[in-house]
Amino acid sequence: MDKIGFKKLVVWQKAFLLAEKVYLLTNRFPKEEKFGLVQQMRRAAVSIVSNIAEGYGRKSEKEYSQFLSISYGSVCELETQYLLGVRLEYAGVCEDLEALMKEVGAMLYTMGRGVGK
Repeated sequence: MDKIGFKKLVVWQKAFLLAEKVYLLTNRFPKEEKFGLVQQMRRAAVSIVSNIAEGYGRKSEKEYSQFLSISYGSVCELETQYLLGVRLEYAGVCEDLEALMKEVGAMLYTMGRGVGK
């Protein structure tokens, strides 16, 4: 695997866009959530894209698969936090964000099953 090849991965590109959208969405959350839900959501979103890149840079497919699995877990974490933010009325339903979470999650799940097996 080459050093900058991860940027060519469609899943990385979509996860990067997801992280960007999470930052924009959480800008609207109440100030008192700056160190609460905002920070948690941002960390989860950054974890998704970062683990895709880090896993890609590892030397074995087994390690790559493990990092894809971590990324998938972070998608689930982010979705839970997003749903809480919507339920608490910090943000309205954001269909494009939901679709992106679903798409990235599905891609990671499929890739994780195929790599390192």
